[in-house]
Amino acid sequence: MENVFGIEYSRPEVILLQDTGIGVAEVAARTCYDSFENSENDVIKRIEGSLPDAGMCDDINKIADSSLLDDLAWTYFHHSILEHANLSFLVRGTSRGVLQEHARHRIQAISVRSTRYTMSSIINAFVASTHSSEYGKAFFIDKVLGFDMFVTTDKEYNKIEIGAMYDKLHYQSSTVADFDSIAVAKSSLLFLEEHEGDSEMIFAALEGGKKKRNVGDAFKHIITDNVKVDMVVTFNLRSLKNYYTLRDSGAAFFQIRWLAEAMMKATPSKYLDLIVKKK
Repeated sequence: MENVFGIEYSRPEVILLQDTGIGVAEVAARTCYDSFENSENDVIKRIEGSLPDAGMCDDINKIADSSLLDDLAWTYFHHSILEHANLSFLVRGTSRGVLQEHARHRIQAISVRSTRYTMSSIINAFVASTHSSEYGKAFFIDKVLGFDMFVTTDKEYNKIEIGAMYDKLHYQSSTVADFDSIAVAKSSLLFLEEHEGDSEMIFAALEGGKKKRNVGDAFKHIITDNVKVDMVVTFNLRSLKNYYTLRDSGAAFFQIRWLAEAMMKATPSKYLDLIVKKK
């Protein structure tokens, strides 16, 4: 946990899902200079005058060091060859606010947990709260608090966040006709009558019933940048160099700096040696 401006935050978790190795990047560089015979890697030397077979390709992808890549990266700044190496990371528990920052990095592949398809439990909790005069807002806050959906970990602060979500939904429900039919699947509407007055029973029934498709289309405006997201992100090594240069910096937004730090810890040294200056 980290305390920032008086609020406790959780840090994201990162694991490296796959990496393509640096061997192909050396092949690319040797192709540029027609210098296969100068490599310290025997499999690269064997490419001179012949095409590699499947076994050689496997060996190329196992290469751990390349003096040529090191020279090109740090002496001659020929960075285009780094684009031939790719790394994919699974990120858990960063924030929607970090996604705003990620959008500034043009060359990446990113797949993010969808709010369109994953908000049903929040909406179910609200619908259940409106069918019991005894609980209402308190029920909603208590239920959503258990979802662990924010990067902030301060319970009282998160209650404020959830209360604001409730107020937005309550306003929408008071201005939109047939709100329940928008919020839950048609086959689940009977649960509202069957368990009228019992929010806990309604919530359990809705959770066990059919999920309404794209429910977030009508309600994603209620959540803030404080909400946790998971994502898979893939960078080529040149783009990752730019990412680390900008985001592993005291000038960066603190949450994306935490993410960059976690990604660096998950990045093997054979890549870091080519893109991060030794301190």
